[in-house]
Amino acid sequence: MRKYVIIRRTEALVGGATRGIESTPGHRGPSVFYERLTDQAAAKLAAVPEVEAIAPAMAIKLIRPFQGSVSATRDVWGVQATGASNSGFSGEGVIPAILDTGIDATHPAFAGVELEEEDFTGQGNGDVVGHGTHCAGTVFGRDIDGLRIGVARGVKKALIGKVLDNSGGGDTQMLEDGINWALRRGANIISMSLGFDFPGMVKSWIDDGWPADLAASNALEAYRVNLRVLDALMSLTKPRGGLHGGTLMIAAAGNESKREQHPNWRIAASLPAANDEVIAVAAVGRRGEGLVVSDFSNSAALLSGPGVDVISAKTGGGLNTLSGTSMACPHVAGLAALWWEAIRRGGRTPTAINVRSALISSARREDFDSADAEADIGQGLATAP
Repeated sequence: MRKYVIIRRTEALVGGATRGIESTPGHRGPSVFYERLTDQAAAKLAAVPEVEAIAPAMAIKLIRPFQGSVSATRDVWGVQATGASNSGFSGEGVIPAILDTGIDATHPAFAGVELEEEDFTGQGNGDVVGHGTHCAGTVFGRDIDGLRIGVARGVKKALIGKVLDNSGGGDTQMLEDGINWALRRGANIISMSLGFDFPGMVKSWIDDGWPADLAASNALEAYRVNLRVLDALMSLTKPRGGLHGGTLMIAAAGNESKREQHPNWRIAASLPAANDEVIAVAAVGRRGEGLVVSDFSNSAALLSGPGVDVISAKTGGGLNTLSGTSMACPHVAGLAALWWEAIRRGGRTPTAINVRSALISSARREDFDSADAEADIGQGLATAP
């Protein structure tokens, strides 16, 4: 049996329960819900008039980083390169949400931060993988042994949604639940270093004995339906008049490119980073006195962040050095918190729109080689106010 996402027609809600799916558990509001079904049962349900679309829920996975250089164990270059170390702002009063593998709440990097945790995997809070802890440390971690790891270390409260399980996997429902929870809890910024696993879905059907072309076709249909669910979610993040400034969504572009093998071996950013409402973040590293896009960093990003040899908190204590767009994304999330505070202190109401605009307009390109394409680095390196 597979978990299916089912979209029912809005008009079907008028007058009560929807015919044919009245007792469906896991209801997700007016149009989207989930249920575990056999493929035969799903095909039967697809014929119900009230069902607009049905497809397997997409798997999501963390964007797995690479182990960083041991020689970089005290070189927090990202905080310096983005200007966060010289900024007069700290992210005070801003609430970021990290949707990832959880967090090691006992780590000294999070001392004094009110951490509101919620588990959407069924495996309990905490971070076995270490990915979420590292990302959270970059966003708002406190200094460790005199070393600054956090971009917005004035954050007093953070939301930690565990949407990836102890193996680093999840699905659309977990991500949807995590986003909805973060929005309800008042998140100003949501950071997601994860992506839809389209290749994994194709492989799962092939492993079940399906022909490759049929497996790919089914995965494409699933991608289309799950994209509609994500689009509906993104509409909830937009500002709503003077009542709510909206929530800024930031996601890692992905690590599938292989420029070291060929300059044109670029893989485009995957969902959720590829959504128009989300800031997709590429990873950059250092080359001499300048910056360069990382070989692994996916293309079609909007902004870049430090993503090579990034030092941050390690589950169980201490520090770890990792590389990936997973590390670049929380840099930009932390910078967004600084801009959120700066705009508020400047006398304006911070919103997802004006913070996004500030990040884009202040992005720096002069440190890159002129050959670095916009498709690789977006508008440039995000910087602090």
